[in-house]
Amino acid sequence: MDSPSGQLTRKEGASVLDTAVARAQEFLAGLATRPVRAKATVSELRERLGQPLGELGLAPETVISELARDAEPGLVASAGPRYFGFVIGGSHPAAVAADWLTSAWDQNAGLSATSPAAAVVEEVAAGWLLDLLGLPKGAGVGFVTGGQMANFVGLCAGRHAVLERAGWNVEEEGLQGAPAIEVVVGDEVHVTILSALRMLGLGSRRARRVAVDGQGRMRPDDLARVLRDCAGPTLVCVQAGNVNTGAFDPLDDIAPVAREHGAWLHVDGAFGLWAAVSPELRHHVAGVGRADSWATDAHKWLNVPYDCGLAIVADPAAQRAALTARASYLVQTEGAERDPFEWVPEFSRRARGSRSTRRSAASDDTV
Repeated sequence: MDSPSGQLTRKEGASVLDTAVARAQEFLAGLATRPVRAKATVSELRERLGQPLGELGLAPETVISELARDAEPGLVASAGPRYFGFVIGGSHPAAVAADWLTSAWDQNAGLSATSPAAAVVEEVAAGWLLDLLGLPKGAGVGFVTGGQMANFVGLCAGRHAVLERAGWNVEEEGLQGAPAIEVVVGDEVHVTILSALRMLGLGSRRARRVAVDGQGRMRPDDLARVLRDCAGPTLVCVQAGNVNTGAFDPLDDIAPVAREHGAWLHVDGAFGLWAAVSPELRHHVAGVGRADSWATDAHKWLNVPYDCGLAIVADPAAQRAALTARASYLVQTEGAERDPFEWVPEFSRRARGSRSTRRSAASDDTV
């Protein structure tokens, strides 16, 4: 029974956590041999899970046990060794353990004032990630949900920067009356770039398309042709890892073309950016450090639990200017300490950075 206050006693709390651990360990133990696909249909899962909301609550252990039992047939073994579907990673045990601590600590990772530990962990993890990927030291790093929001952040910072150069403050004045922004993408651009353009008020249909080769790589000669027709602020979006073929846009050839036209260069590297970590594959991302912003996912090759995307911007001032909010009740440090919400669209969120700091575990593995 719960205590009179409605809170679990320490013994009851430990018991329900032990139940969750046991069910999780049971799932993980069978992950390598269980069927990869779900064993139940959506209709069957609705019947199992869609019970009427009762007037009285159930014991916490019962809730966890029944949830594990009824959801189990609908689980996909995407973290197992026999899954070859979408580009989905499998979590390292150390990262899962860190994720459990993240949930137990239940920190609001918006401000340094609400969790100094979460803020410093993100700061440290950000530095490690920049070093790992070979990106400019001092770049801004935001921990977001995934590639979609990472692309949004990079292009949001780019929107700020190119309009600021044109003498327009988009954060204060909006887009009505602003200089028109040209957006240039490859013909096989990923859908998350187009979604980001919609959310940013730039429109997906207005994006200019650049021809690609047989593997979906952007052609630098056609990029130069398209950019010659662009007037005013311009964003160029390229790929490090085409989702259909795995091919990389030739960044070493593209970067100088974009720079010549004063364009902001954004790299969608959801899974391919991690080639920078491998000496054998690093040539695929030659020139990547010459871009202005990058998007990638830690929950793919870095093997941390969902969700954990990475939004990286070479000019941290542009990233903060595009995303920072001000309010009298906020205890902000004005850059003296890291306030994590200044780098991402969210305020109240999980302390995702703690799942990316498994230094000792990662040292024994190959990313």
